[in-house]
Amino acid sequence: MRKILGSFFVFFALLVLSTSAVSAECVGQYGQYGQPCPSYAIVVDKLIGKPGTVNDATKYTYVDNLSISDPRFKPDQVVYFKIKVKNTSTTKLVGLEVRDVVPSYLEPLEGPGDFNKTTREIVWNAGDFEVDQEKYYYLKMRVYSQGNLPADKGLFCVTNFVKANSSGAYDDDTAQLCIEKQVTA
Repeated sequence: MRKILGSFFVFFALLVLSTSAVSAECVGQYGQYGQPCPSYAIVVDKLIGKPGTVNDATKYTYVDNLSISDPRFKPDQVVYFKIKVKNTSTTKLVGLEVRDVVPSYLEPLEGPGDFNKTTREIVWNAGDFEVDQEKYYYLKMRVYSQGNLPADKGLFCVTNFVKANSSGAYDDDTAQLCIEKQVTA
């Protein structure tokens, strides 16, 4: 019985010592001593350019999503996207990677990174982000021509997906747009 109690005491003492050593290095939000634990978090916001007219010129306002009741994109029309990436961590993020998944029926024209036709992803290294730093990226795409759109659909919506990750931090977001093509009888 003494051996069991002695083993239990040794185990308990080691557990307390190892917990104290860890907490001395890094403490939670309400700790009294040591350094606060670093947090790793980012926020990604994917926006779509909503076309409108100002003084007879097309003007784009960036919004989260466009529904069927919003302006619709036509074949061969240009679509603009804006991606906001912000470091909301308490520490610098190194080598943040952004992956934008291009939806069906859109082809990329301009923007950062390289487009992989097989995976339909645009990938780029956004670099390092200091605490609270945010960066904006713009993508220009074009809706496929009339003949390359689905024959059985006159109006349909697609979603553009983006994700970013670095140092254990990850976030993603989407933006929806609707495409309307001419339907012949």
